[in-house]
Amino acid sequence: MTVHMQTEIAKLKKKILALVAGVEEAVKQSVQAISDRDAGLAQRIIDGDGDIDHAEVEIEEDCLKILALYQPVATDLRFVVAVLKINNDIERVGDLAVNIAERALFLCDQLPIGIPFDFADMCGKALGMLGQSLDSLMKLDANLARRVRNLDDEVDEINRQMYVKVSQAVRKNPDHVEQLQSYLSASRHLERIADYATNIAEDVIYLTEGEIVRHKHDVPGE
Repeated sequence: MTVHMQTEIAKLKKKILALVAGVEEAVKQSVQAISDRDAGLAQRIIDGDGDIDHAEVEIEEDCLKILALYQPVATDLRFVVAVLKINNDIERVGDLAVNIAERALFLCDQLPIGIPFDFADMCGKALGMLGQSLDSLMKLDANLARRVRNLDDEVDEINRQMYVKVSQAVRKNPDHVEQLQSYLSASRHLERIADYATNIAEDVIYLTEGEIVRHKHDVPGE
């Protein structure tokens, strides 16, 4: 039975990695749709959300099946429970990609204005955190997970800077309020993606060390 359980867990790892890859691509394309004013690309992301939802449900069912049939213990049990939680976070990241794509659709119908901040940089940081958090899960690497937690402050700071820049742009161009608010909304969605990556990293720390760190803050250098 142990061999069968390990086979099922290996399949589970492949499925969660495939889901993350799809969600990462959706986020990248949603940001690209804003930058390129590409309504068709934005609509494809929105239409593809059902595939992400289906994959999330399938992974949840696989986790429950492993728990029911094999009754895993120790590390295997914590891994399956962590995937159950992480799976939900990843699906929500997919929803945020759709939200960004919806902002892109709105902006495509408006007069173009200059984007007051670097979306690509923020997107890269948020997705980098997401990728590293999943890498920490696959490698059971608590140190990498802690590094992901520490990166969250950088994305939060970028989002704060964007708020200031948008506020300044609104004062200079009051006719562009709706467009600027849409850019700020997309920025907030990226910041939330970084938050979900942090949640995943915290689940990995619990999985590997049995420590709940969700309400703790790491001290640099420790």
